[in-house]
This record gives sequence, C-alpha cells and structure tokens, in this order.
Amino acid sequence: MRRIGAVVLAGGLSVLAMVSAHAASGGSALPPPDPTAKNLTPYMIQLRAFDACLVTQARLLGTTREAVHTPCSCYAKGTVNAMTKDEIQAFRDTGYFNDSAREKGLGFIDRCKLKRPI
Repeated sequence: MRRIGAVVLAGGLSVLAMVSAHAASGGSALPPPDPTAKNLTPYMIQLRAFDACLVTQARLLGTTREAVHTPCSCYAKGTVNAMTKDEIQAFRDTGYFNDSAREKGLGFIDRCKLKRPI
C-alpha cells in the first residue's frame, strides 16, 4: 500500500511540475507521456492532483500540508469534476492536464484561495 501511495504522490508531483513548467515556458515542448496514467479513474486523477497540491502549496505558502488540506481538496475535486470525458482521456494519454483542463485547474486554484505555482 505504501508503494501505491508513493507512486500516486510522485505522479501527482510530476503533474503539477509539468503544468508549472509548461505554463512558464510558453510554447516549449511538452514532457513525455506518463505510462502510469493510462488506466486511472477520475478519482485516482483527483488523488494525484490533491497530493501534488499539498506538496506544492505547503512549499509555496511556507506552511504544513495539513494547513492546505481543505483548499487542496477543493482544488482537486473541483478541477477533476469540471473535466470533460475528452480531458480525462487526454490526462490518461499523457499524465498531465491538457490546455483546457489546465485553465480549469487555475480557476480552481483561485476559487479555493491557493497560490498559483506559475
């Protein structure tokens, strides 16, 4: 079970890092697809986004993961629930949010009172 948690956490971190790197770089090439995302359910995608949010926001805000638990839950649930079937499939194909899902994610970062990592 610990190994699954580590994989989910690592995958979530890579998702958020890729989103940040892509947004900061403008039109640069995207990272290679993540094969571990191929069969993820929307709930599992939500867990990846939540884990990545906890780590990133705790670092950005200089606080604990516990302190950002509720806003990160808001962000992860809101973003994944707002994603279309095509956006979910794009995530499965690549392991990161496509442009339209990324925009939704940024909107939920704002709505949930988190700091943009960009």
